[in-house]
Amino acid sequence: MRVLVQRVSAAQVTVAGETVGRIDPKPQGLVTLVGVTHDDTAATAKSLADKVWRLRILDGERSAADLDAPILVVSQFTLYADTGKGRRPSWSAAAPGSVAEPLVEVFAQALRDLGATVATGRFGAHMHVELVNDGPVTLLLES
Repeated sequence: MRVLVQRVSAAQVTVAGETVGRIDPKPQGLVTLVGVTHDDTAATAKSLADKVWRLRILDGERSAADLDAPILVVSQFTLYADTGKGRRPSWSAAAPGSVAEPLVEVFAQALRDLGATVATGRFGAHMHVELVNDGPVTLLLES
């Protein structure tokens, strides 16, 4: 599993002009782009959710847990793109939707279980993700 974490001051996801997920950080929150590969498990998703919740990347070296900062979770199969050959990426390392969708939901639910306010995108949809990256701070976590 790969999770690209961005510290933000605003973020929302729209699908076909409808806002499906939005966080209003005060003053900061996190956007997590979540990619799933074939051998990921619920334990992997829960472990990375805990890491994101406790990662000290907000102001004053504090975590989302410390500040009760909201988190936007967006599925992102393209985090597993293989661009090693030619000009057309291969997506073979990305898990199929039937595997990935439940694990993205496990990730989001694990954050909720930890106490996070979580908004999500819509799995499999063509999404427009708007965010204001604060810092900018962007980190890639891998299991």
